[in-house]
Amino acid sequence: ARDRSATAAPATVSTAECEPLPQSAVEVLISDTAKRRDLDPDLLRGVVRQESSFRPCAVSPKGALGLMQLMPATAAQLGVKDPFDPRENLDAGAKLLKQLMSMYEDLPLALGAYNAGPGKVNAAEGVPKIPETLNYVQKILSVLPVPW
Repeated sequence: ARDRSATAAPATVSTAECEPLPQSAVEVLISDTAKRRDLDPDLLRGVVRQESSFRPCAVSPKGALGLMQLMPATAAQLGVKDPFDPRENLDAGAKLLKQLMSMYEDLPLALGAYNAGPGKVNAAEGVPKIPETLNYVQKILSVLPVPW
């Protein structure tokens, strides 16, 4: 996994001229990707909702791109050719999330690392006390069946 500590996607994204994907398309993409990456579809859906509100052309002020708000360097490391292609972006983001889950063996820490970067999670020895990151983790966990 890579360190997003200096490049975490912010809570706000540009949505100009970018409509959310239709729910039917989102569900097919999430279902297929969750199966391929061995992830809970509710988890993947929660991350996409927090990252981009299902907008495939979302761009954050810090430059994070697409459904899973991949930073350009991360997208390149994951072999993404078109970060605005919903399937490609979702698959790469799911791969990254799965790597973080394997690394931390703890869902809140993996989500914290997806948002703030592994460097900040490691330095904090837990979910960083960054309001955006705490909110991000809480919102995603709140839509999952317990126990996650």
